[in-house]
This record gives sequence, structure tokens and C-alpha cells, in this order.
Amino acid sequence: MQNEIEIGRNKRGRRTYGLDDVAVVPSRRTRDPEDVSTSWQVDAYHFDIPIFAAPMDSVMSPETAIQLGQFGGLGVLDLEGLWTRYENPTPLLEEIARLDPKDVHHRIREIYSEPIKPGLIRERITQLREAGVVAAGSLSPQRTQEHWKSVVDAGVDIFFIRGTTVSAEHVSGNREPLNLKRFIYELDVPVIVGGCATYTAALHLMRTGAAGVLVGFGGGASQTTWETLGISVPLASAVADVAAARRDYMDESGGRYVHVIADGGLGRSGDIVKAIACGADGLMVGAALARATEAPGGGFHWGSEAHHPTMPRGHRVEVGQVASLEQILFGPGLSADGTTNLVGALRHAMATTGYTDLKEFQRVEVVTTR
Repeated sequence: MQNEIEIGRNKRGRRTYGLDDVAVVPSRRTRDPEDVSTSWQVDAYHFDIPIFAAPMDSVMSPETAIQLGQFGGLGVLDLEGLWTRYENPTPLLEEIARLDPKDVHHRIREIYSEPIKPGLIRERITQLREAGVVAAGSLSPQRTQEHWKSVVDAGVDIFFIRGTTVSAEHVSGNREPLNLKRFIYELDVPVIVGGCATYTAALHLMRTGAAGVLVGFGGGASQTTWETLGISVPLASAVADVAAARRDYMDESGGRYVHVIADGGLGRSGDIVKAIACGADGLMVGAALARATEAPGGGFHWGSEAHHPTMPRGHRVEVGQVASLEQILFGPGLSADGTTNLVGALRHAMATTGYTDLKEFQRVEVVTTR
């Protein structure tokens, strides 16, 4: 039943919940954290932890993507980012971190105005494959038509089509839109698409043949879509709605399972726990990993929204450097603020509530706190 409230005489709205509005409830059974499994699988690819690194230049370089892959997660490269525009973007990344706040938007647009080079797309993906990790890259829907062949020819293992909002029915009066269903059908690699935030939108994306859908608008801490467009995603409700679409699509398709991946706003370990409790299979994490000492942003964090040529919807934020990537993932924790030992916190939450794997943990009781 929809929990609608009256906003005014001419408008009703559904009450929704963000991750800060919900909490996980302990059950009658507990387990040892060592008995808990955080592994999962997307298509033929197995991962020890349910963490994908967001395709953002402040989070992922080829080197950090390789490192995360060796730790059992997945690093997703932004194939429209600096690593595919410049042979060596390190000096520019350092410059962005040093910029005076009043100069950030102007200078970051200049830096990202350099054209994307197909040769660098191939080179970066090849670098990941040669390191022996799952090679994953992301393009926006607008750039997919132009660059997908370079991505696939380079041997990408998992391909992400990620935007602020991705729909199965984009309408355009001045260019032929990407036909997601036909595109995914013709590819030989699993495709994960998003973001989406509603049951209906997710169901349509699942019907395109996507291996997974991203839930949320991405960007998280560095995004200002709420301020500029008035659009926001209360993630707890969005994940739960899309998980319902996953269940119904399984019935509709005769058992085909589409992974639900929470994307954005997962800055601390408690957010990760609650996103899975609401129904997520995996997590696309940005700011939490941007705090790693190895992260390319040098303690700063920004996404593609920050350098949009006409409508910037994000900014550079200072997140600091709290620990190495390994310690952020596996601890030991340095403080009680949820910024380190993300996987350890997930294990403890699962053990405290008596669940042994991620699929079981999706059944945990959740309460609202407001």
C-alpha cells in the first residue's frame, strides 16, 4: 500500500526514506563474524566483497582499480575521465586538488574539455586485463554510441552505462537515442545500467537484458542535483522499490535474476549495511574510497556532474585522507565514525543479526527511525 500524504489540495506525495531514516534490527540468533560470507557473483565473475568503486576520477585510476580487484572488489574506470583524455593526468589531478574553491568550476571545465581518445580507452582496459583483474569501465548514455566499440574491442569484462538518470525509453528530437535493448542484446559482455529510482523505471531497464541496475543518482557527497534540478533519491525506499521490481521480473522472465546495486550516498559503513538490508546485492561506493591515501583525488572528491559544460550539478568536496585502501576496506578501524573497516562492519552486522550471506541478509528486519 502506498503511504501517500497530502502536500496541498492539488498534490499528493509518497512518503519515502533515506538510509539515515532506517535501522537494522537484531534477531534472536547471532553468529561469529568469521562464519559470514560477503561474496557474490555477477554473470561469470565472482567477487569476495560487494563493493564496486564508482567511476570517478577522484576515486579510481587504473592502479587503484587493479588494487581493489586484487582485494576482491571491482574498480570501475570512468572512460570519459582524465585517464582517457590525457596520457598522464596525474599533474592535472594534483592541480584540481590544489585549486582555490572560487576557481574550481571554471578550471575543471577547461581540463575536461580535452577530447576523449579511443586509443587511451583501449590502453586503460588492457592495463586492467593484463593485471589479471576483472576489467570494468563506464560510459554515459550520451557517449556510449560513440565509444562502445573501443571499449568492447579492448576486452572489457563488465560494461557500465551510468548517468544521472538512465531510462529504457529516452526520447530525443535531435538525435537517435541509444536503443538499450538492442545494444545489450548485441554485446557479448554483461551490461549494468542506471541510475534509476523507481519500481517502473527499474522494471523497464531489467527488460532490456541488463545484468544489473544502478539505484540512485550517483555522485553522493559531491553532487548538487537536489539544489540545481530539485531531484533527489531517498535511497532506502528506492532500493526497496527496485528490489521489488527484481522479484517481479524474476517471475515474469521465468527466473532471470538482475542485480540491484545501490549507487551514491554510501559514505560510511552503516550506509553500506542498510543498503543491503533494503535489498541491494552490491554497492557502488565513491566518497568512502576517495578517502584512501592511494585515491587519485588526493583527499578531494568530485564526479562528472562537476564539469558538465552547461549545467554543473556537483562540486569538488574535501573528504580528507583517513587510511590506506586496504584499511578502509578491511580495517582495523581507526575510529568509530564508520570510515574504516567497511567490510568488517558489514560482517559484524550480518553476524549480529544471525545471517551468513548477503542474500539472506536482505531479509533482515528494518525499522524506520522517523
